[in-house]
Amino acid sequence: MPIDYYLNIAASGLLTGLVYGLAALGLSVIFGVVRVVNFAHGEMMVAGMYGAVLLGGWWGLDPLLSAPVMAALLFACGWVLQRGLVNKFVERPEHMQFILLLGIATILVNAMLMLFGPDARNVQVPYSFDTVEIGPMLLDSVRLRAGAAAIVVAAALFAFFRFSRTGKAIRACADNPLGARVVGLNIDGLYALTFGIGAAVVGVAGALMTLLVDARPQLAPEYTLLSFIIVIVGGLGSLPGALLGGVLIGMSEALAGFLLTPSLKSLFSYGVLIVVLLLRPQGLLGKRS
Repeated sequence: MPIDYYLNIAASGLLTGLVYGLAALGLSVIFGVVRVVNFAHGEMMVAGMYGAVLLGGWWGLDPLLSAPVMAALLFACGWVLQRGLVNKFVERPEHMQFILLLGIATILVNAMLMLFGPDARNVQVPYSFDTVEIGPMLLDSVRLRAGAAAIVVAAALFAFFRFSRTGKAIRACADNPLGARVVGLNIDGLYALTFGIGAAVVGVAGALMTLLVDARPQLAPEYTLLSFIIVIVGGLGSLPGALLGGVLIGMSEALAGFLLTPSLKSLFSYGVLIVVLLLRPQGLLGKRS
C-alpha cells in the first residue's frame, strides 16, 4: 500500500489527538494544582458538546464560534462547583473526593439523558465534506480546523501559566501551597479559578469534538477514561505531556482502526499506556516523585 495512505491516516489521528490532548489538559490542570482528580471530566466534555449542538441548532453557530461561549459557561460552572463543593473535600481522603465527583458525574450524565435522550446529535457545518491538500496528504477540513483551534487554545493556556501574574500565582500554589499561603496568596480563590480554567478548557474541547463525532451521553465515561490514559501517558501534572499523550493516543487509534478494525482502537490505547508504565512510570514528560 502506498506510503501516502499511512501519512493521511497518521495526520488524521494527529489532528484528532490534538483535541484529545486539549481535553486532557483540563484534567491535568485541575490535578496539578488542586490535587483533586476530576472524575466528572468526561461528563463536562459531553456537556460542552451538547451546548455546541444547541447553539448550532438555535442560531446556526459553528462549533468554532460556540467554543468561547462554552468556555465561559463551563468556567462559571467549574468555579461554582469548586467553591461550593470540591473545596470542602480538598483536605479529605481521596476516596471521599472520588465519591463526590463520581456522584456529580452520575447527576450530569442522567440530566443529559433526561434532556436530550440517548440518541446521537450533531452540528451541520458547510465544510463537513471539504478536504485540504497538503503535499501528499488529503486532510478533512473539519479535523484540520479542530486541530488548529486546539493548538491555539493550548498555546494560550501555556502562555497564561508562564507569563501572567495570576498564572505564576497558580503555579506557586501547585509547587508549595503552604508557602503560597504564607506570602498572602488566596489559595481557595486560586483553586476555584484553576478548576474553572480546567472546566473551560474541556468545554472548548467538547465544542471542537462535535466537529468529529456526534454527541451522546454514553460518551461521557469513555472520555473520562480516555483523558486519564492520556494524562498518565504524558505525565501527571505536565501540560505539554497531556498534549503529547493526546497526539500519541489519537495516532495509535487511527492507525489501529486502519490496519486492523475500528473496534480494536481502544486496545492500542491501553497498549500504549501499559508500555509507558513499564518503561517510564512517571509518564513521558512527568517528573519522578
